[in-house]
Amino acid sequence: MDYYREYAVYLEMEKKASPNTQSSYLRDVRNFLQWLPGETLTVETAVQEDVEHYILHLTAQHKSAATVTRSLASLKSFYQFLGMRGWVNRNPARGLAPTRVERKLPQILTSKEVELFLEQPDAADPKGCRDKAMLELLYATGIRVSELIGLNTDQLNLSASFVRCVNRDRERIIPLYHTAVQALSDYLEHVRPQMVIRSEEKALFVNMSGERMSRQGFWKIIKHYQEKAGIEKDITPHTLRHSFAAHLLENGADLRSIQEMLGHADISSTQIYTQIVNQKLKEVYQKAHPRA
Repeated sequence: MDYYREYAVYLEMEKKASPNTQSSYLRDVRNFLQWLPGETLTVETAVQEDVEHYILHLTAQHKSAATVTRSLASLKSFYQFLGMRGWVNRNPARGLAPTRVERKLPQILTSKEVELFLEQPDAADPKGCRDKAMLELLYATGIRVSELIGLNTDQLNLSASFVRCVNRDRERIIPLYHTAVQALSDYLEHVRPQMVIRSEEKALFVNMSGERMSRQGFWKIIKHYQEKAGIEKDITPHTLRHSFAAHLLENGADLRSIQEMLGHADISSTQIYTQIVNQKLKEVYQKAHPRA
């Protein structure tokens, strides 16, 4: 289905929008559709957090407030149209306010909060062992939750300490730190064989029924350990991705390397983390400098 073409017809024939409005809205939607593949997303799978990320992407490109506001309005209209046609079941742009999104940067955890969070799963318990492997891998690599649950066992190379992340025709190799390798080794050796039911199951991470872990299932795992750790920040799978990138940047990693590991098609998406680090430095300065 060519959503873009159908939306163009709708604007002209049903909405009776002016030529200027048609041009602006279609340009905004086209830019969004071109951005989606770089994030390994589709029109149907994009959620509100992804639209927020796109708005941050526009801000990082130094788009004006008027452009960002109009782009968000265009996406709301586009998804409203798709919903009316029954092609999507949600409007991920609904409820987003451009004035708020424009100032919003991704929330990250401090290094101590990450350490506390990763300590929560009980590795002596089969479920805890699996959960620890998942969380360690997520923070070690910064991959998206869709990529995490989509991993197969043959994409891991623990002897060489890396994971091979494949999306459509794109592939990237991401290194793993020792603790993640150990957690994954323990899970693969002692827990996964007990969880899988079908010997031909390829999924790296499976649920208690022996089937591939779902996005919703992993979301519940994140929330469980956030509550257990007593961390007040709202932790999502993307929080660990953002924290991974910001912490690498803080510790001297170059932006291009982070872009490659995150799988960003556009460096401007990665530059968001420069803003986060700069904001953090400013806060430290204001708190610590005697004349600030």
